Amino acid sequence: MSLLKPAVLIADDHPLVAEGLKQLLESDFEILGTFSNGDELIHQARLLRPDVILLDAVIPPQNGFTTARRLKECVPSSRIIFVTMLEEPTYVSEAFRAGAKGYVLKHSLSSDLINAMRAVLRNEQYLSPGITGEVRESVEYPWTKPGGFTGRLTERQKQVLQLLSRGDSTKVIAETLRISQKTVLFHKTSIFKKIGVRSPSDLTKFALTQGLTSLSTTKHTP
Repeated sequence: MSLLKPAVLIADDHPLVAEGLKQLLESDFEILGTFSNGDELIHQARLLRPDVILLDAVIPPQNGFTTARRLKECVPSSRIIFVTMLEEPTYVSEAFRAGAKGYVLKHSLSSDLINAMRAVLRNEQYLSPGITGEVRESVEYPWTKPGGFTGRLTERQKQVLQLLSRGDSTKVIAETLRISQKTVLFHKTSIFKKIGVRSPSDLTKFALTQGLTSLSTTKHTP
């Protein structure tokens, strides 16, 4: 059995946070470096090929999600764990779509991070226990396209889906989008038929998997 410690890179735009992560891990892991910039992280990851990369979601120059996608292209064997304060479903699902293996909330680092490191090194996914069950399910059991169905929706269908996924009623959706309740029901039926889901929970899972959990446009088209 190898006695080498797993190699880790840490990226956070707050130096004190990065240093805290380093101190938390350095007895069990080899910390190769800490960075406050995604471009610097990617450059060093290419050279050092770490086992694990800890990544903040809001790191410059773009964001952690874009950085994660670039990392998966240049160092696909490195496991990425997001370490962030962001708990919203959109961010969690986006992290895993970007290639993350783990998602740890900063307010529970002391109890979660070591467990997350061990899990991803076993090639398992890890989410902080504080992540809600609905979001957890969308990550662990993502929506997959049934045979004969599609995930492509029109912009209006996306708007209706976004509001349905947050629990809005037909009446509220109609008022928000300035359309009739009959039109909302028509779109809802079309969405179910198009993507092949049969329950509200599956609809929410689809919305989370596709990153459609917030209304992305304020235009009201008929």
